[in-house]
Amino acid sequence: MITAEGLAIRLSDLEQIGIGPDGVRRLAWTAEDAATQAWFERQAAGVGLRVERDPAGNLWACPGSDPPWWGIGSHLDSVRGGGRFDGPLGVACAFEIAAGAAGAAAPVAVLSFADEEGARWGTPTFGSKALAGRLDLPAVLSRRDDAGVELGDAMRLSGVDPDGISAAPGWLGRLAGFVEIHIDQTTDLARADSPVGVVSSLAARTRLEVVLRGRADHAGTTPRAERRDALSAAARLIVGAEDLAVRGDAPVTVTTSRILAWPNASTTIAAEVRLWIDARSAGGFAAIDAWHGALDSVAEELSARSGVEIAFSVASRSDAREFSPWLRAALARASEEVVGHAVPEVVCFAGHDAGVLAEQIPAAMLFVRNETGISHSPAENVELADAAVAARVVERALASVGAVAW
Repeated sequence: MITAEGLAIRLSDLEQIGIGPDGVRRLAWTAEDAATQAWFERQAAGVGLRVERDPAGNLWACPGSDPPWWGIGSHLDSVRGGGRFDGPLGVACAFEIAAGAAGAAAPVAVLSFADEEGARWGTPTFGSKALAGRLDLPAVLSRRDDAGVELGDAMRLSGVDPDGISAAPGWLGRLAGFVEIHIDQTTDLARADSPVGVVSSLAARTRLEVVLRGRADHAGTTPRAERRDALSAAARLIVGAEDLAVRGDAPVTVTTSRILAWPNASTTIAAEVRLWIDARSAGGFAAIDAWHGALDSVAEELSARSGVEIAFSVASRSDAREFSPWLRAALARASEEVVGHAVPEVVCFAGHDAGVLAEQIPAAMLFVRNETGISHSPAENVELADAAVAARVVERALASVGAVAW
């Protein structure tokens, strides 16, 4: 039987990798990333699975039977200053499920996706997008991190040939479907007093890159009427973006997630600001596009008033994604049997590998209760007893659909 103690033992080995006073730092294609791969290999060997690495660097712990298999897993990389459970919890749960799956009607493969967080190059869900054939490879591989290292070069140093990524989609046929267990990144399940919840869909997401160009000048001697202050205009645009988000029929969750100013000097008016605005909505792109249209109007008025040029571009765009109805139903039935009552169905406003794979194969997600709702932070936490419940739910659900899937 899957227990909290078993999960604790699996996760304890990861505590030595990339954890400091500011949280977890396991960025893709680094020494810490390589150390997590070694952890993955040890876990696989312990449950009798062989490890393979696909052309995009995703790790597969495969059973001895011929595919297709049920895939279960998540990721092992982190954001800067992240938490212990976002990603690794799902991989540890997957190994617990695989440990009891020998001889099962639906054989299980454990997956850990490469560069899910996208923290170094702004390439979230890199590995699953490679499997789905959704990477703009020349552009993505030429991206540089803060130290000037190209993604393609970092992959080569880690033993993955970026020239082979185009072959990754051929591996997706190994999977009959995929289930991801993940920490809840809200307080939805805590408020519902439920250890787990079934994810119905992922919300639509857009990230805008905005460049504001003004003119550098002296902070003390330049009269207000003569200023073209890019940073002042950026502040007004940020507030305007948030104010517009609460209007309309469907709410939009808006965050200005990153901002860079130049020359960034204490006595100089900013000449250029580059910022990124993240917008998400359960109402799909209709709500996001209406918000974006209204923001364009705000930017035009602001530009005319401030003399600052404002240009928008779409940095990323992800459709809302519904998870497999029949797989969700199987998880709901199994949850009721394990927990003793029906569990909530929730919409997720974050991006996940399961959502990318759901475009092409049956996929689903199960969330684990998070009392504070905090994630991407050292304060992130779950009770491993709840995680063990989630693993038992997925185990039971796959046993119930095994014959149907095959």
